[in-house]
Amino acid sequence: MTLTPEQFNKLALKEDLDEVRDDVKEIKQDVKKMLIAMDAFAKKVEKVEQEQVVNIAAHDRFEERITKLEHQPEGGSV
Repeated sequence: MTLTPEQFNKLALKEDLDEVRDDVKEIKQDVKKMLIAMDAFAKKVEKVEQEQVVNIAAHDRFEERITKLEHQPEGGSV
C-alpha cells in the first residue's frame, strides 16, 4: 500500500511526538501546581469557617449575658 503525498504529510514524526510529550509533561506540572494552590486555598477557607463558628458561639454567649442583664432587677449579679 502506497501513501499519497497528503497522507505522508499527516504522519507524525518522532520529533512531533517528542514535542507532544514535552507539552504533556509541562501541562502535568502546571496542573500539579494548580492543585497545590487550590489545596492551600481550601485549607484557608476551612480555617475561616472554623473561626466563624467560634465567633458565632462567642456572640451567642455575650448576647445571652446581655439579655440576662437587661431583664435583671437593679443590684443583681450575673
